[in-house]
Amino acid sequence: VKSVYHLRKMSNPTPPSWIPDYRRSGVALKYVKRGYTTICTHFLTILLIPIGASVTLELLNLYQSGNLVELLSVAKQTDLTINLVTLVACLVVLAAVLLSYVFLKNRPVYLVDFSVWVPPSDWYTPMERFISGSLNSKKFTEESMTFQEKILARSGLGTKTSLPPLLEIPDSINMENARKEFETVMFQTVADILKKTGVKPKDIGILVVNCSLFNPTPSLCAMVINHFKMRSNIISYNLSGMGCSASPIAIDLARQMLQIYPNQYALVLSNENITQNWYFGNDRSMLLPNCLFRVGGAAMLLSNKRRDYWRSKYELLHTVRTHLGASDAAYSCIFQCEDDEHNIGVRLTKELMAVAGEALKINVTTLGPMVLPISEQLIFFVNLILRKVFKVKTKAYIPDFKLAFDKVCIHTGGRAVVDEIERQLKLTSSMVEPTRAALYRYGNTSSSSIWYVLSYMEHFNEIRRGDRIWQLGFGSGFKCNTAVWKAIRRTKSHHKAWEDFDVNEMRTHIAALPCHAKKQQ
Repeated sequence: VKSVYHLRKMSNPTPPSWIPDYRRSGVALKYVKRGYTTICTHFLTILLIPIGASVTLELLNLYQSGNLVELLSVAKQTDLTINLVTLVACLVVLAAVLLSYVFLKNRPVYLVDFSVWVPPSDWYTPMERFISGSLNSKKFTEESMTFQEKILARSGLGTKTSLPPLLEIPDSINMENARKEFETVMFQTVADILKKTGVKPKDIGILVVNCSLFNPTPSLCAMVINHFKMRSNIISYNLSGMGCSASPIAIDLARQMLQIYPNQYALVLSNENITQNWYFGNDRSMLLPNCLFRVGGAAMLLSNKRRDYWRSKYELLHTVRTHLGASDAAYSCIFQCEDDEHNIGVRLTKELMAVAGEALKINVTTLGPMVLPISEQLIFFVNLILRKVFKVKTKAYIPDFKLAFDKVCIHTGGRAVVDEIERQLKLTSSMVEPTRAALYRYGNTSSSSIWYVLSYMEHFNEIRRGDRIWQLGFGSGFKCNTAVWKAIRRTKSHHKAWEDFDVNEMRTHIAALPCHAKKQQ
């Protein structure tokens, strides 16, 4: 399957239609119900709050009216009245409410802090190094080189994205160098997060590592545990083949573990390995990842310890996972395989963008009831009833998600994808700029990309207390996974990843790109 359609679409001045237009397409009722079902699972906990408040007010009323004092004196004389029964009943109910609330409420999950990997200068891969390395490998035809040059010129990537230094030498593509890449990226990142938080390796009770395409034995988890000498009863999980949306999956798995095991730290690592997954063939549908994917990694420290509330940055509110693997088109749109010459790579089919749009639509529809203001939900619900029940011919109402989130971290899958998500969800350019910056500076770093976006926000834009951050990732399978965080405190952190970054240079570069220039006109 050829990927040249990508170039044609990017040069087309009219907005692409890869992602379904939410303003024209209907919303399936079952996905709305799915969102409300999630809310209903916490209905009993929510119901206990007004009951507890009512009982407390009743006791306060008895105290203010003087009946409480009279009841005590009556009790001393053993001449009980009906009011004493009311008092005892209220106390019993209040105690039951408090105990039920404590036992039914989920443990909070805090993001204490996170770190992203900063590549050394000898890993930088400007377009000149990429082209010369590809030529020196003597694996690509002239047509393939021309194709890759065109993709790179329109990709939105800058000159400091990173690749392993030995990648241009085919003989260096081996297990040893793949391990070295992981060790270089993740050991440094883990050491940084432990230093920032003051947590010792033996304090970590849960470890989750996600890496889609590199899964040696012993596992990546074992490599981390061995290097940092973590404790023997650590609960570890190694997630593989989950694609670029694996970080929210890893966060969700850590969240579930933190609900089971009290008083724990969970370390989540997101990484993708480039060394053993570089494509040395000439199938255009498999060359696109070479142009966009770059080295990156992120480490996140989560906690369910209530005392960590005061030093944590964010609290996890929601995770929503959407999997379209039951569809053959969705399952095969990102597929690792061999080409006709037995070169292994990842094939991207022309159905990818349509599948991604459908997954996003389902995920957003499920997430809406959890995050949107009541006013938006009422308008959406009335519109849905009119169309589905009364068959009124009117446009589907698309809620304004800018009212639900203050910041949005979009996976840096590609410039065209980011443009279309911005248009469909009616996001402002300022909300999308951190994603464009992460794509420009680091490229598509797979699952860790949403953390580079968040680090940009903390470095350049102040995160205010109460801000809600939406992390959105896409991946093979096909999956769309999201995580919603709430800022616990005001944050403006210094990140080494953005120390020497020139924002104006990035804006100038993006504005000069062909598709972007036409859009501005």
